[in-house]
Amino acid sequence: MSSAPHHEVHKLYNIHHGWLVEWLRRRLGCVHHAHDLAQDTFVRVLDKPLVIQGVHEPRAFLSRIAHGLMVDQFRRRAIEQAYLEALQHLPTRHMESAEERMMNIEALMRIDAMFAGLNPNIRTAFLLSRLHGMTYPDIAREMNVSLRSVEGYMAKAIGHLLANARQDTLG
Repeated sequence: MSSAPHHEVHKLYNIHHGWLVEWLRRRLGCVHHAHDLAQDTFVRVLDKPLVIQGVHEPRAFLSRIAHGLMVDQFRRRAIEQAYLEALQHLPTRHMESAEERMMNIEALMRIDAMFAGLNPNIRTAFLLSRLHGMTYPDIAREMNVSLRSVEGYMAKAIGHLLANARQDTLG
């Protein structure tokens, strides 16, 4: 990173760090989590040194990044909690190590990210088909939609997932 973007990040941090911590504290209810997320926000800013030079509203810029990180954190916690609850229903001989658990949670996070942005009907149709093994006519009855709608939902879901997979391999 050249010294000009580094200087801009340093300046942004010095001027707005306190404000960001307070903004996050009000939303999270915990000053420690607010500090952690503020640091994560500035780490994210460090990854975008050329972007900050064109920022005219630094607080809006920082709050947008911090909000995205908060949403990611809440999503991760919800997924982790659901996973841990599901594990409680397994016999103890199927228990996994902490490392396996974290790897599985990371995989679930990637799957969740792949489905992000999908219309709920499309996501539901896809999950009914792939996870529950339902046929398209069964899905149509279950969702109270036409067979043609289910076919369209499935085509959109598969297209979306393929586009995400391509993006992951290219990006």
